[in-house]
Amino acid sequence: MDQLIQVLGSLLILAAFVAAQRGRLSPDSRTYLVLNLVGSVVLAVLAAMETQPGFLLLESVWAAVSAHGLVRTGARV
Repeated sequence: MDQLIQVLGSLLILAAFVAAQRGRLSPDSRTYLVLNLVGSVVLAVLAAMETQPGFLLLESVWAAVSAHGLVRTGARV
């Protein structure tokens, strides 16, 4: 089950990235930032549960940057 949740979290981040690369989402858009925030939080929680410090650091920072972007743009989750 953890693997399925991990794949879903990854797909959220990748969907935002692909949409931004194709010009369908702006990296400053609420949708882009929310997809990144939710995906990275899911992956950070799993990394913490599995004691993977490198992955936890990466996903925690990714979540923090996404959350900061939401605050900066005034978007609500």
